[in-house]
Amino acid sequence: MPDIENIQEENLEDQNSISENVHSNISQEPTIESAPPQIQDSQLQTENMEVHHHPKVEKKNFKEYLLEGLMIFIAVTLGFFAENIREDITESKVEKEYAQELYAELKDDSVVAATKLANRLQKEKDMDYLNSFFKDSSLTNLPKKFYPVYTTSLYLINTYAFEPKDGVLNQLRNSGSLRYFKSIALQKLLGDISVDINNIRYRNDQEYQYFANPVKPFLLKYYDWSWLDSLRKQDNTAIVFNVINNYLQSNRNIESKVLNISSLDRAEASNMILFWKQMLVSTRSLQLNNYIVTNHKILQLLRETYTIENE
Repeated sequence: MPDIENIQEENLEDQNSISENVHSNISQEPTIESAPPQIQDSQLQTENMEVHHHPKVEKKNFKEYLLEGLMIFIAVTLGFFAENIREDITESKVEKEYAQELYAELKDDSVVAATKLANRLQKEKDMDYLNSFFKDSSLTNLPKKFYPVYTTSLYLINTYAFEPKDGVLNQLRNSGSLRYFKSIALQKLLGDISVDINNIRYRNDQEYQYFANPVKPFLLKYYDWSWLDSLRKQDNTAIVFNVINNYLQSNRNIESKVLNISSLDRAEASNMILFWKQMLVSTRSLQLNNYIVTNHKILQLLRETYTIENE
C-alpha cells in the first residue's frame, strides 16, 4: 500500500518540521536573569519587617483590664492628693506671711493708740483747769501753767488725734487674700476693726470741724500768738507738744496775757471748752477704746494661731 506509506511519511515529516520550529522559538526567547543578591536581601528584610509589623496580639482577660484600670485610678488619685498637699503648703506659707505683716502693723498701732489715750486723759484734765480759770479766775495775772494748758487744750489737735494704719488690711481685702485666714473668729475680728477704723476717722473729722469753728475763731481773738512764737524760738524742738513740756520743766517764764479781755464772755468760753471736752471724752471712751479692745483681741489670736517672729 504505497499511498498509506506516503501519507505516514508526510505526517512524519510534518511532525519533524513542527518539532524543529518549536525548538527554534524556544531558543529565540530572551533568558530571564536572576535578581542581584542585594535586591534579594532587601526583599528578605522587607518580608521580615512586614512580619514584625504585624505581631500576634494576645487577648487580655477581664482581670488584666481591671488591674490596669485600678492602677490608672490610683495614679490619678495620688497625683490629685499630691497637688492638694502642695497647694496647702503654699497657702499655709502665704497665710503665715500675711499674719506676720498684719501683726506688725497692728502692734505698732496698739502702741500709738495707748499713747494717744494717755495724752487725751491729760488733755481732759487740762481742759478742766482751763474751764475753771476762764469761769472765775483772774485773767490779768496769769500763772506759768496757764498758757501751756491754754495751748494744749484748744490749739493742739493733731497731737491728740489717732490715725490708725490699715495698709496691710486693705491689701488683704482688695486682693481677696483674707481667704487665706481659715479662722472664722479672726475674719470676724478683722471686719470689726475695719468698722472701728472708719468710726475713728469719722470722729477725727468731727473734732476737726469743731476746731475750725468755733475754737479757731476764739483763739484768733483771745490767744496771744506772740507767746508761742517766743517759746519756739527758745527751743529748737519741732513738735509743739514737746516744746511745751520742756518749758514746764524749765526755769523759764515767758510773759503771757489774754487778748481782748473786755469782749470776752466768760460763760460762753467756759461752755465752749466743756463741749469740746465732752466730744473728746466721747471719742476716747467709745471709738478709740473699741479700736484698742479689738486690736488687742486680734493680736492675741494671731499669737495663739501663728508663730509670730520678732514679737
